[in-house]
Amino acid sequence: MKLLKYLFMSGCMLFMYSCNKTTTTDEDKGEEFTLEYEKFTLDNGLEVILHVDKSDPIVAVATVMHVGSNREKPGKTGFAHFFEHMAFNDSENVPVGANRKMVPEWGGSRNGGTWNDGTIYYEVVPKDAFEKILWIDSDRFGYMINTVTEAALEREKQVVKNEKRQRVDNAPYGYTDEIIRSNLYPADHPYNWTVIGSLPDLQAATLDDVKEFYNQYYGAANATLVIAGDIDVEETKKLVEKWFGEIPRGPEVEQMEPMPVSLETTKALSFEDNFAKLPELRMVFPTVEEFHKDQQALEVLGQLLSGSKKSHLYKSIVEDKKLAPNVSSYQSSNELAGEFVIRVRANEGVDLNEVKITLDDAFAKFETEGFTDTELQRIKAELETQLYYGVSTILNKAFQLAQDNEFGGDPAYVTKRAKLTQAVTREDVMRVYNTYIQDKNYIMTSVFPKGSSNLAVAGSEPATVWEEEVTAMNASEEVGQGEEAVYNKTPSKHDRSEPPFGETPLFKMPTVWTNELSNGMSILGIEDYELPLVAFEISIKGGQLLDTPEKAGIASFTARMLNEGTATKTAAELEEAIGLLGANINVRSSLEEITISGASLARNFEETLKLVEEMLLSPRWDEKDFEKIKQEILTSIKGREANPNAVASLSFDKLIYGKEHIFSLPTNGTEESVTGITLDDLKQFYTNLSPRLTTFHVVGAVDTDKVTSALSDLEKNWNGEEIVIPNYKAIEEATPGTLYFIDVPNSKQSVLYIGKQALSAADEDAVKLNYANEILGGGSSGMLFQTLRIEKGYTYGAYSFIPNRSEVAPFILNTSVRSNATLPSLEIVREMLLNYGPNFTEEDVALTQNKLIKQNTRAYESLGAKLNILKDISKFDKSFTYIEEEQRVLQNMDLSDFKGMVDKYIQEEEMIYIVVGDKATQFNEVKKLGKPIVELDIYGNVIK
Repeated sequence: MKLLKYLFMSGCMLFMYSCNKTTTTDEDKGEEFTLEYEKFTLDNGLEVILHVDKSDPIVAVATVMHVGSNREKPGKTGFAHFFEHMAFNDSENVPVGANRKMVPEWGGSRNGGTWNDGTIYYEVVPKDAFEKILWIDSDRFGYMINTVTEAALEREKQVVKNEKRQRVDNAPYGYTDEIIRSNLYPADHPYNWTVIGSLPDLQAATLDDVKEFYNQYYGAANATLVIAGDIDVEETKKLVEKWFGEIPRGPEVEQMEPMPVSLETTKALSFEDNFAKLPELRMVFPTVEEFHKDQQALEVLGQLLSGSKKSHLYKSIVEDKKLAPNVSSYQSSNELAGEFVIRVRANEGVDLNEVKITLDDAFAKFETEGFTDTELQRIKAELETQLYYGVSTILNKAFQLAQDNEFGGDPAYVTKRAKLTQAVTREDVMRVYNTYIQDKNYIMTSVFPKGSSNLAVAGSEPATVWEEEVTAMNASEEVGQGEEAVYNKTPSKHDRSEPPFGETPLFKMPTVWTNELSNGMSILGIEDYELPLVAFEISIKGGQLLDTPEKAGIASFTARMLNEGTATKTAAELEEAIGLLGANINVRSSLEEITISGASLARNFEETLKLVEEMLLSPRWDEKDFEKIKQEILTSIKGREANPNAVASLSFDKLIYGKEHIFSLPTNGTEESVTGITLDDLKQFYTNLSPRLTTFHVVGAVDTDKVTSALSDLEKNWNGEEIVIPNYKAIEEATPGTLYFIDVPNSKQSVLYIGKQALSAADEDAVKLNYANEILGGGSSGMLFQTLRIEKGYTYGAYSFIPNRSEVAPFILNTSVRSNATLPSLEIVREMLLNYGPNFTEEDVALTQNKLIKQNTRAYESLGAKLNILKDISKFDKSFTYIEEEQRVLQNMDLSDFKGMVDKYIQEEEMIYIVVGDKATQFNEVKKLGKPIVELDIYGNVIK
């Protein structure tokens, strides 16, 4: 399958697997899957693909530019990603800042991403904004370069630098990719540097660089445009010609040929990581590029080596030697070359020499023992389900069609890829293992916590990376909007002003069916036959609310143990049984419930539920599994100490809820509480799982009769009494108006976590408060994002929100700003909170109403989103038409309603401020804010 790795963008990494226009047949099952598309090419060379899907009144637009970091030159690294940021700033016929602000206000979402080989821009909007999105997208594509100014250039430099600080410099193991690339690939290879590049290179970028890059690579003939959704094909063709037809073709961009690499010797490197709390080993072997004949066999090899509890690497590293909670191996193919990666993030204090020896032994076992046909069959079954899930949203369809067309020359290539994967044999797997892995040279990294060099693999050479020094803010870092560019508009035979909205689509709730079983379990369902899939979630009330302080984390521990086999199946056998059905099942615990979530092909739904019943009613309670899970939890507890955001969040909860409330403790517990939990404790906690506290939510290609029949055995065999859930009262330990400072030495950013107690999601004010917060912190169009990122360049993102909880939840404002902008960011946030209510306008009311009502048209497209509808109904006792009712509430709110919510719940003087950052440079700065300051350690304890 295709993996778009490390897309540096405002959103997240995308994992996409999809299908094409032609009809494909599963010869074994007799089932047919189709995904129709139409492809044509404009006179300027732009290849356009249209896909019609009228299941929701929304449209997705994706543009792939065939230029990534592999087109850069040493000294100008990170430029493809930097240009992606610049492209969103301004264009000739669209107002300044509109690309980031207007699309969310239309009820849509937009983003972009860059990887080694390409750049993607995409939007999803309600269908009434379809032509508007063509206007804004085509203007970004073909009419932005004249609008670029020095001020915009300097501001976006700061944004990208903040992104690098957040994702790389201030993150554990953030430098590992840079170390690997610079040693795996020669200095002149296009993969020698990371996608985000280096800060000195970014800082040196000029306007001439931007223009040269655009003119070279942003021609229409170097791109693919995909439009998918509720469209009319003939009308869309006319609109595409109108909006995109005049974009210049651009110079010919020479196709890059594959550039696989080889290593003359193995290189062992070590690195002391400022943030890491756990040692990590990676081994990276050079392999093959995308579309190479060996790619699928290498992908299957990765799954066979570590993708199950029966795999050799997992058994050796996790079960036998107990060196780590997990191990991963995978093939990563790009346009020019590929890598096979093995990664082990070990338990605290583990010697990576032992990890390396154990890996070598595991490889030797694989060479002699191999794998079973059943394991190979399981992988192929899982891929079938992934195939369907990969096309479960319009946006994913657009991604795959665009990517396979631009890089494979065939929008339908995914069908071939699926067939190639299904055709992989055991001989293929062993052949690629022998060709690329066995006795071959590789890059190995040992990343260890500060002061733990003894944990690195012996003989490793210290690796070096460029690290930014935290300094006081200088004049070049103070950026702003600046003057708009002066230019002559590019002539056009069309009117390129903003087109009007089409007919407004309104969200209509899907039909919800219900049932009640004799054991007290409720059922809520939505039928959806678009794909042959079923998604379900069993919600059992309780979760962390049933923990006790001395046994904090026991709900989470119990849930994890339910994944570890049954009375008749070991953990490995259970995993295999699930995989052979092409299904997934996972038990986990959250603050207020334990959930058993899963998905399957519709034809395997009954068999999947039989396994769910077995897991729920017949846990294995194996002592070895218990010890393994305990170690995994303790390792994760140690690992969260390396995450400044986690440190801030946990300290915030401790202060907001108070020590008498169970939410003041982490969901997975503390080192002390988890160490004291026994297997008997889990068995006792397990008795809290009662059908009388349970609702079964199901969405997909299944009806009420089939669901009720599939649950009949569970109805008969699962009984339990009503369980009383403790009633907690949040009593803040924090003093309102106080700033709490947590020192993480050498932080390149400061995490700001600000807020106060607010309300339960069951409160009648909850939906109104969410509406009232939208202008302040609701995504990229919110004031926080627009001010701190767009205007000031202090951060990569800034948001505010209220978690969806039955218990009283807090109002939270969260961002990570560059260290030397900590004080000005705090000052901006404080002023914004103080003035938010008084400055709220009628225009803000109208904007919120329009944005959120239209947003609903795309918010419930996926099976998971529809499951969330059912969960909201059951958890908060909402009606079957609650979304429509809440839309009416929003439409009926006036200015006084919005101001009332702000005055009641978003009061700056009642909030606490948490800053996690570098004390040496920032502590004296934050004192200037004028608030009382209390120092905390990373566990939220007051430092006396």
